[in-house]
Amino acid sequence: MEAAAELALRLRAAANDRLAHYEPLALVAAPLLALLVARTLHATASAVADRGLIAIAIAAVKLLPGVSGYIAAEKKKVVDKMQSGGAKNNRRAELPTIGLAEQVIEELETLKAKDVDWQGKCSGTVYIAGSESEGHFQLINKAYSMFSHTNPLHQDVFKSVANMEAEVVAMTAALLGSKEKSSGGQICGNMTSGGTESILLAVKTSRDYMRSKKGITRPEMIIAESAHSAYDKAAQYFNIKVRRVPVNKEFLADVKGFKRCINGNTIMMVGSAPGFPHGLIDPIEELGELASRYDICLHVDLCLGGFVLPFAHKLGYPIPPFDFSVKGVTSISSDVHKYGLAPKGTSIVLYRNHEIRKHQFVAVTEWTGGLYVSPTIAGSRPGGLIAGAWAAMMSLGLNGYLDSTSRIMDVSKKIQRGIGEIPGLFVIGKPDMTVVAFGSDVVDIFEVNDIMSSKGWHLNALQRPNSLHICVTLQHTTVYDQFLKDLQDSVNTVKANPGPISGGKAPIYGAAGKMPDRGTVRELLVEFMDSSC
Repeated sequence: MEAAAELALRLRAAANDRLAHYEPLALVAAPLLALLVARTLHATASAVADRGLIAIAIAAVKLLPGVSGYIAAEKKKVVDKMQSGGAKNNRRAELPTIGLAEQVIEELETLKAKDVDWQGKCSGTVYIAGSESEGHFQLINKAYSMFSHTNPLHQDVFKSVANMEAEVVAMTAALLGSKEKSSGGQICGNMTSGGTESILLAVKTSRDYMRSKKGITRPEMIIAESAHSAYDKAAQYFNIKVRRVPVNKEFLADVKGFKRCINGNTIMMVGSAPGFPHGLIDPIEELGELASRYDICLHVDLCLGGFVLPFAHKLGYPIPPFDFSVKGVTSISSDVHKYGLAPKGTSIVLYRNHEIRKHQFVAVTEWTGGLYVSPTIAGSRPGGLIAGAWAAMMSLGLNGYLDSTSRIMDVSKKIQRGIGEIPGLFVIGKPDMTVVAFGSDVVDIFEVNDIMSSKGWHLNALQRPNSLHICVTLQHTTVYDQFLKDLQDSVNTVKANPGPISGGKAPIYGAAGKMPDRGTVRELLVEFMDSSC
């Protein structure tokens, strides 16, 4: 001990002797300066990691005199081009002096007549077969109108709506593994306005649950680049850092890439079943094992597949595990307004247990208006939509969904085979469900899309790789052969006459996909939206 003390004294004396030649102010400023430099280097490294060197360099160039003005002018040209196909209506800005009364129905019919002919021609969009004045369409419209005045916010008044919501949630949960022993027997959830709200709630709930469980205050979530853009929206809303992982060569979530991104701030991972772009089911079981090992949340996006995959599995299709029967899955989103054939604006968010779901709710005790608690983002909600979803599920039943799934899966496979037989086209990945994505190494696929648009088809344009997809619905079961014929003709037209057609969007899609500055592309999208609504 004495030797150690003597050594410490000698080191202290030596240090004081070396520092005696410096100004006291310099001795105080030096560590502060070093800290500032370290923080600057850390911030720079983080910016490079998040945005990339190219984006940072382009942002610096934009600061040069004259550059920003030139870019603004060019952006305006692109936005004008994007809007060229839209209607330039003289919209009303004031109430009519004298109300139209029942004549307003005529006005509505006039407005509706200006919509495009969507029956059988849209990718996804409308999932119910037939017209709005007959069959299942008419049934859910009637159910909606019967409860259009109701609001589940007032459960004491509209007990019927509250009961229907509980039954819709329970029936959906039963489809997605709640009856399996491995689910834990506590699956619970709520109805929402659509897939985006279901995803937002799942992300917010996971954030708050992991903050309570692990004390995480700088949350991060890991998603594949094929995951829906609603996760980016959730990240912006709830201040969560996104770690986006490239898909593997099969266009699926890369489990090894996910593992590399996990750290002490990770709150959740996301798997899609299937992903919107290519209709492929991510390896949910492997992601579940990873989530369990690192004790983080795993959300499965079943917005598109929730009312197809359970029935496709029963029909014998090779569907990999995707629901609460998979260990590690903590939440699921599933849209009833897609293949559940319910009215637009109905989705479900589900959780493995009540302990997780409690973090979804907002409760306020200090408001002068009284005590307040709300389960979802919306306060007041349209009870008519809940009634429409309940009516859809009850009217179709298990047999009805098995029948519709059989029909759309059959047509999806026919379209997949038909596309594969068109010279110059290839199908992306091995579609598990009802989305078929396709590209080309021979023709500009966006020029093909413009020709298809001129024939009345409305497909989804994708990037990385440049491609298109069709989301097959019951609307397509009677026109799929016409779709394949028009697609063949469109490819032949582009082969014979390559180059953009007048008024087409191919140059915009193509240029946007190649632009290294994604910030400018983002600004274009925001300016387009700002001028459109």
